[in-house]
Amino acid sequence: MIDLRRVTDLWRRCDVVVRDAPFGLLLAVVSLIPALYGKGTQVGDLPVRPLDALALVVIALECLPLAVRRRWPAVCLALVTLGFVLDQIRAYHVFASNAMTVALISTGAHLERHRRATVILLSMAYVPLAVALDRLGATEKVEGYVVFYLTLVLAWGIGAWLRSTRAAETERRRHIAEATRAAERTRIARELHDVVTHHVTAMVVQAEAARYLTTAPDRLDAALSAVTDTGRRAIADLRHLLDLLNPDHDTDTMPSVGELHTLVEQTRRAGQPVEFTEEGTPAESRGSAEVVAYRVVQESLTNALKYAHGSPTVVRVRYGKEITVEVGTDGSGSRAGSPGGSGRGLAGLRDRVDALGGEFSAGRADGGFVVRARIPAGSPS
Repeated sequence: MIDLRRVTDLWRRCDVVVRDAPFGLLLAVVSLIPALYGKGTQVGDLPVRPLDALALVVIALECLPLAVRRRWPAVCLALVTLGFVLDQIRAYHVFASNAMTVALISTGAHLERHRRATVILLSMAYVPLAVALDRLGATEKVEGYVVFYLTLVLAWGIGAWLRSTRAAETERRRHIAEATRAAERTRIARELHDVVTHHVTAMVVQAEAARYLTTAPDRLDAALSAVTDTGRRAIADLRHLLDLLNPDHDTDTMPSVGELHTLVEQTRRAGQPVEFTEEGTPAESRGSAEVVAYRVVQESLTNALKYAHGSPTVVRVRYGKEITVEVGTDGSGSRAGSPGGSGRGLAGLRDRVDALGGEFSAGRADGGFVVRARIPAGSPS
């Protein structure tokens, strides 16, 4: 059995001249069929003349250049025009004369330079052709020549329209590609911010605390172990994030609300007292809503470590038709030794929640800071 898809792919990989040649050859062969003698385009209505050796040259000039109608459109049009003029003057009126319309459409669609000059030259050449046909005894009236000229203009206009349409489609695809790349860069930047900022903040806080435990070896060892565990977790998350750049990545590498217990425990080991409560049952599948809920808690705990280290922190998550997240601190902690922030975290969270049709708010409340998010559940990943 012939694999049509494979044949099609091989054909598309062929040079454009190879792909355009069969049409010209077919038109030449068809023009030699006796039943089609005199069935071509006629200007001037001169009596049809029988084919001779020159007629074969005319057919070749009109048909074979069509093979390069996209590679060298100006050359194609010049040769086809020459063949067309000879065909009309000699009154062969072969079927191949219809190639003039094809050449005009192709040139209008693919000619990149000197387009206006080409139109002017063709228009100027049409006048001597009409005069020569008239002197040879053509019975065509002036309005007939005008109508035929408008037909040629229409063919060129069709090609020009195809060219503008193709250019518009190319521009549209370029804009889509740029927008896609920008969105992907933004998404990766957010993921990097969430992963790196949280883990590095926890490591900085833990390392800062370890400086004051030199007289308590057991507690120092536990603190350093916490730093090590946080670093390993950061490496694992970064590997998962890099896997996202692979088109064949597994979406299960994305975090979900089911991992909040691990996140909260890690934050506690960094010295942050966290009260964590859950209501309802999280979804088994990992959709966009679950990932965003995880990121809201992660960013909120990171900010608590930065700006309210040691302050009691409350995390409440409720599952249902929507996932509701609330993370608050009372603001009684210390900022000493915490790294500064860029402000991207909360802005990124707001964008993520808004993209899923949810609601997000963050601000001071009762002397502390509260982050709230309502995320419609069931959003596909």
